[in-house]
Amino acid sequence: MSATAGTATIPDRRRTLFGLGAGNAMEWFDWNIYATFASFFAAQFFNAHDEVSALLSTLAVFAVGFAARPLGGLVFGWIADRKGRQLSMTLTVAIAAGGSLVIGFSPTYGQIGVWASVILVVARLGQGLAHGGELPSAQTYIAEVAPAGRRGLWSSLIYFSGTCGVLAGTLLGAVLSGVLSHDQMLSFGWRIPFVIGGIFGIYSLYMRLRMRETGVFLAESAKDEAAGKKAEKGRIWQTIKQNPKLLVQVVGLTVGATVIYYMWAVAAPSYAITVRGVDPTGALWAGVFANVIFLIALPLWGRLSDRIGRKPVLFIAIVGLLVLSFPLNAMVGNQAWQLFLAMSIALVFMAGFSSIGPAVYAEIFPTRIRTIGVGVPYSIAVAAFGGTAPYLQTLLAKNGHPSLFVVYGMVLMVISALVVFTLPETRGVDLHEKADTRASTTEGAVGLR
Repeated sequence: MSATAGTATIPDRRRTLFGLGAGNAMEWFDWNIYATFASFFAAQFFNAHDEVSALLSTLAVFAVGFAARPLGGLVFGWIADRKGRQLSMTLTVAIAAGGSLVIGFSPTYGQIGVWASVILVVARLGQGLAHGGELPSAQTYIAEVAPAGRRGLWSSLIYFSGTCGVLAGTLLGAVLSGVLSHDQMLSFGWRIPFVIGGIFGIYSLYMRLRMRETGVFLAESAKDEAAGKKAEKGRIWQTIKQNPKLLVQVVGLTVGATVIYYMWAVAAPSYAITVRGVDPTGALWAGVFANVIFLIALPLWGRLSDRIGRKPVLFIAIVGLLVLSFPLNAMVGNQAWQLFLAMSIALVFMAGFSSIGPAVYAEIFPTRIRTIGVGVPYSIAVAAFGGTAPYLQTLLAKNGHPSLFVVYGMVLMVISALVVFTLPETRGVDLHEKADTRASTTEGAVGLR
């Protein structure tokens, strides 16, 4: 296949954007409905005689999924950099959809005993692996197919589509719990979102099978094949060893953003309900509408970064979040409108980071390690810092030290700011030139001129 095969016509681009966005939305939908419906299906997979123990066991499986994400970044990152981005994304969406269907149709603990728990763990491990591979593969793909002058705008699709998936799961939970009785939710209602996620996943799989491989990857593969390097299996690891600074930069950029994201986009309503006493229904709707504001802000920041550069946008987002950390935390009072206002302001600045993250990560890496080089350190940072953020925030608040978590988030954002200082400005960088780079130093890999 020639490199020109990756050149996309306008219909190809539309199909590519839809296929990428649909699959990404489905994976985020599948990932989050587990937590949304955990209280309804916990007793279906674990001993129903101890409801608290069953729920804790179910949430522990949720944590197992997080732990599997770095391995997914490694496995599917290797596939993406070795065999192609399109293949990696097709596999991740297939595994995620399969995991949802397995959970949705699984026998219960009352029917097959402990094997129901085993099925849940295996399905969730598969979804964790898929989710860990989906994000870096999708980020790399969108960055490589996007026009250089609009890469920031196109990259905002990753969190835009993902947030749509999260909102769809939240709204589905609200609708089902309103239409079905509590007994019906416990009996069969909890299966509905998993089956829907699986069916939508099959459609997303069909869309991804129709997507083309990126021209950047095809060009790199063709050059390696022409140079007789196709069988050089250690070339990915050799390039990683030559560029350790890039891996550290990914972790440094991610630690601040992931904690702030989980703090405001995910955990804020639950925190407001349990710690501030906000009405549960009002808090959940505040979260939904604040995430709509987040959706609106994402492409605006992406477009701005294509005009003024990546680093200015990152600094605006970081400084805004640092300056407003304590005021926004104080703003979350005991009313839903206060929560909505605080979340919206925080997520507007958070969107500056989320929208262009895929572009920034792709632009600092050479082609041969662009996916695995991001996927592994990114997944580790998210699991270690983002996955623990809601628990740590609630724990410190209940022990009378809510300010400590705010300070914790600010420290991590300062670390991210320091990392931004070490990055070159990459707006509009030619990823084809970066594919030609045979760097022996971090500076060469980044493409400093």
